[in-house]
This record gives sequence, structure tokens and C-alpha cells, in this order.
Amino acid sequence: MTQTLPLDAEFLTGFISTMPSAAAARETAALAQRLDYDSVWVGDHVAFPVPILDPLLQLAQLAALDDRLLLGTAVYLLPLRHPTPVAKQVATLDRLSDGRLVFGVGVGGEFPAEFAACGVPVEERGARLSEGIAVLRKLWSGDPVSHEGRFYAFEEVHMLPAPVQPGGPPIWCGGRSPAALARMGRLADGWISYVVTPEAYAAGLEAIARAAEAAGRRISRFGTGHLLFMRLGATREQAHEHANRHLSQRYAMDFSLATARYAALGRPADVAERIDAFRRAGLRHVVLDLVGPFEDRNDQLEHFAKEVRPLL
Repeated sequence: MTQTLPLDAEFLTGFISTMPSAAAARETAALAQRLDYDSVWVGDHVAFPVPILDPLLQLAQLAALDDRLLLGTAVYLLPLRHPTPVAKQVATLDRLSDGRLVFGVGVGGEFPAEFAACGVPVEERGARLSEGIAVLRKLWSGDPVSHEGRFYAFEEVHMLPAPVQPGGPPIWCGGRSPAALARMGRLADGWISYVVTPEAYAAGLEAIARAAEAAGRRISRFGTGHLLFMRLGATREQAHEHANRHLSQRYAMDFSLATARYAALGRPADVAERIDAFRRAGLRHVVLDLVGPFEDRNDQLEHFAKEVRPLL
């Protein structure tokens, strides 16, 4: 019998944000504290159709403003960078946050120009991610380590100080392809999914468990997160209109069908029903992506906390 993944009992809520100024970071921290959210996450791209800031710098600023929130990347495009300096930056951030970091990583690839700008062949992104994870774990051990791989090689490197969390922060992987799910089963501490349905989420967790068993790996704890497009509105149609306008601009394409398929839209009961479907599929940490004008974000987060969360 295939092992089942050990899931947390507690259900957590967080949101993804951008903090383009010190004032915005202070506002985000205060809002999350006042509304009792569990986590704040940031995205990552080197080049993107809309402005985007470096995720680790944003989280370092947030760590200085709050001592309770979990902090996460959803997701950091590790193949674009050499993993050794990333290991140093992330270990530092784990210390600055007193061990409150979840390091979400992924392959990217939807914007090949940013790979070209970084001198990384886009077709190597999966292999670079797998090897990069191995490098991170070695360097976070606190011991002198060596590595000889396809992309990276070094001898007797002793990176100190080690992260606060033993072995480093948990590494959650993004992705939904068979190769990505197999990688999670072999290497990851959790899954932070994106643009999947509840049915696909349940099937993905089963595939991860099968891959872990095939690799002879026994997992003691596995994080299950999902980055969920969300828009509250008087009707589902109104919410879809606002969300689709925003997402189509963000991704520079018509996103109307994907918005309808993957987003939680409409009244509080509609949004709660969608999230509950993910919870039944195995989700334990929902990360809200508030799609719509940035100036609506605070109102949306407040309405969710007061009107949706009690229904979950």
C-alpha cells in the first residue's frame, strides 16, 4: 500500500503580497497582525510583465516588523541563480526571522527572456532545481561539505552560521507536472500549488506519495499549501470580471477561462465552499492571491477574515 503523506491538523490562512516601500511593508505587517493571518508570502521573477521586487529582501524587511508571522516564497525561481549564494541569503533570512521561513521554490519557464538574461538555458530548469535543492541542504547542514554535480561543484565548503531551523527552512516545491510531482516526492518538504483544481490537488498528493515510496523515502511531515486566486464580490460574475481584468494584465494574455476554472469567486459562502473543497483534498495552508486593483487588497483581506474564515 502506498504511504499517505503526514498532513498537519491545523488549517492556516495567509496571503501573497508585494511591498514596494517601507510604508507598504509596515502596513502589510499591521494588517496581518490585526486580522490574525498566519502567513505572508511573496512571489519572484527577474523580469515580469508588471513590476516585481526581490522576494528575500521584502521578507527580510517584514521579519523586522513582525515576530509572529510565517514568511514564505511562492515561489523562488532557484534555477535562475547559483544555489551557493542563495543558501547564504536564505540561511541569513531564516536567522533574521527566528526560524519562521518556508522556502518555496519552482522552475518557472513561462518567460524565457529572464532565463536568457541570467545565462541559464530554459530547458535545464528542472535539473538545475533538483541539484540546487541538494546543494542547499548540504550547505545548510553546518558541516564542511563537498558537491560534484552536473551544474555545480565545490570541495570542503563550511557555510556558517547554519540556519535556525535544523537542516534549513522547509523547502516546498511549486509545479503540477508529473516531473514536478515526482521531484517533490523525492526531495521536498511540501507542495505549494498553483492553478490546479481541488481534484487535481488530491491526485497530485497521491502522486507525490507514490514517488516518495518509490524513492524509499519516509516523510515525517509534509506541508500542503495552495496559492489561490480569490475575489469577493456581490456576485460570481462581478468577481470574475474584476479578477479576470487583473490576471489578464498580469500574465499578458486572455485569462478568462483560467480565472473561471481556478479562482475562488463571489460571495463569502462561495469562496468558503471552494476552499473547503481544497481542504478535503488535503490542503492545510491556503495562500490568498487577492486578484484585482491593489487598492482593494486591504478591504478584500478584511472581508475574508470576517466573513469567509468563520465559515471554514
